[in-house]
Amino acid sequence: MSGNPPTILVFDSGVGGLTVLAPIRAARPDAKYIYVGDTACFPYGELPEQTLIERVTSVITEMAERFQPDLIVIACHTASTLVLPELRATLSIPIIGTVPAIKPAAEQSKSKLISVLATQGTVKRDYTASLIRDFAGECDVTLVSARLLAGQAEAVLRGETVDDAAILQEIVPAFVAKADQKTDCIVLACTHYPLLLAAFQRVAPWPVTWIDPAPAIARRVVHLLGEAKADTATPHQGLVLLTDEASWTKALESAFREYGLVRLNGT
Repeated sequence: MSGNPPTILVFDSGVGGLTVLAPIRAARPDAKYIYVGDTACFPYGELPEQTLIERVTSVITEMAERFQPDLIVIACHTASTLVLPELRATLSIPIIGTVPAIKPAAEQSKSKLISVLATQGTVKRDYTASLIRDFAGECDVTLVSARLLAGQAEAVLRGETVDDAAILQEIVPAFVAKADQKTDCIVLACTHYPLLLAAFQRVAPWPVTWIDPAPAIARRVVHLLGEAKADTATPHQGLVLLTDEASWTKALESAFREYGLVRLNGT
């Protein structure tokens, strides 16, 4: 790595990757950031697997050629649990994926009842099953396919109102009571979901620990790129590109600015 600030490309199906970008940017404020949201194909959760592999590989390869990043972060569970082997075979750039944080949930759970809140795609992946088998063998794991949550998170960031009852309907299957034990850890296996965390906490049938993978991803970025220099100047203003220009709203532009990103025009 040269002495110049690294360029980090953060990719997601929509706006969920912002929850991953925030801790990365806090850890490496000196880096230059490109955020790419594939809003033209959102949501990813129900796309056929081959379609998803081809789409994500195509978009990320194009963006890597265009922006020449030093590191790529796939801030999407649905994509990461499927396309990482293909991407790593295609690109020589280091790539960090986002996978369900089942191991830390299993380690933290006292009741040994944990749930994985995810998209339909992530729920059915063999990768998810292998994580459960390898790290949560002593736990009773409930997989919950929340079909509407990602879209609800997108709506909230666009300034729309989502009814608490609609959110509760999506998350309530993750709350399981067996004998005298209850679910005590829920894995947020979609990066959109932390955008709704305040609502989750407000409507939850009982308190649980919500497991967000973003801090671990930020630590991995620092491991690969090193620490920021002590004399780091004001953070760089990042750029954001959405593959569907029609998906822009004023509320969304404002939200991106809060994360230190400005719209890349002429995309």
